[in-house]
Amino acid sequence: MRQVALVTGSTRGIGLATAKELARAGFALAINGAADDAELAAAVARIAALGVPVTAAPFDVTDLAGHAAHLARIEAALGPLTTLVNNAGVGVLQRGDLLDVTEESWDRCLAVNAKAMFFLSQAFARLLLSRDRPATLFHSIVNVTSASAVAVAVQRSEYCASKAAAAMVSKALAVRLGPEDIAVYDVQPGLIATEMTAPVIDAYRQRAADGLTLFPRVGEPPEIGQIIATLASGKLPYTTGQVISADAGLMVPRF
Repeated sequence: MRQVALVTGSTRGIGLATAKELARAGFALAINGAADDAELAAAVARIAALGVPVTAAPFDVTDLAGHAAHLARIEAALGPLTTLVNNAGVGVLQRGDLLDVTEESWDRCLAVNAKAMFFLSQAFARLLLSRDRPATLFHSIVNVTSASAVAVAVQRSEYCASKAAAAMVSKALAVRLGPEDIAVYDVQPGLIATEMTAPVIDAYRQRAADGLTLFPRVGEPPEIGQIIATLASGKLPYTTGQVISADAGLMVPRF
């Protein structure tokens, strides 16, 4: 039997890189984007080229009422799910003083980055617990949060709040699902070159070179994808609830 993963927000960036790494590990993949568009079709084609079963899973993760139906459609196409990677996320509508943060930007960050991942994880867990699961397959939830779950980036405070909430959700899921032999991990990327960070990444490249990170460079999406694929493959046995600081030492306290 084959491992089957849904990776949310997997048409580009960390999500697409993760899907590629999971495909190389032999997983069947459900590729998710908010719309059934050319970008989603292109991502599906790229995964199909790696020789694994793949299906498009177009849905908005904030459509909470639709989660169960979307999971059912994925299973009809690929077989029983074993793995959920909660990667879909949004940034702030506008960087700036937290005294100027709008309710719209706050609600958007919390809705996508915390609320949606909580309820999609809930639907996924219910699905797994509703049936017998082969002991030969590894079952897990991997949440992509952020170093901003821990460190304040004052110009995007609502994003930090949403990722801190997501990090706590990861802990709660690990406690609840550990007795069910379902592992949960929280991957917290640091400075990663993605479409979301493109407007500011050059400034961070310089700060990394100047010592902000212990490895003097920013990270790339395939590096995060390799970490997630390692976790989802069960290659860190006897672990759950861990925070993986994928940040080149950004969060190491120093004098």
